[in-house]
Amino acid sequence: MVRDEDGVRAVVDPGRRMPGRGAWVHDDLACLDLAERRRALPRALRTGPLDTASVREHLEAARTSTR
Repeated sequence: MVRDEDGVRAVVDPGRRMPGRGAWVHDDLACLDLAERRRALPRALRTGPLDTASVREHLEAARTSTR
């Protein structure tokens, strides 16, 4: 994932082509929850508070499509 141009949202970058600093999270909601609790994503992306709703939606959609 990378932060968007405004620096307030994390967006999924499956092709790893978007510009900017990126961060890796396993394809698991528990991993995203842990990263949010530890405030690891804002540190990794070198930004302030970060909206991860689009990443959560992507992980939920991936989870339901594999079932």
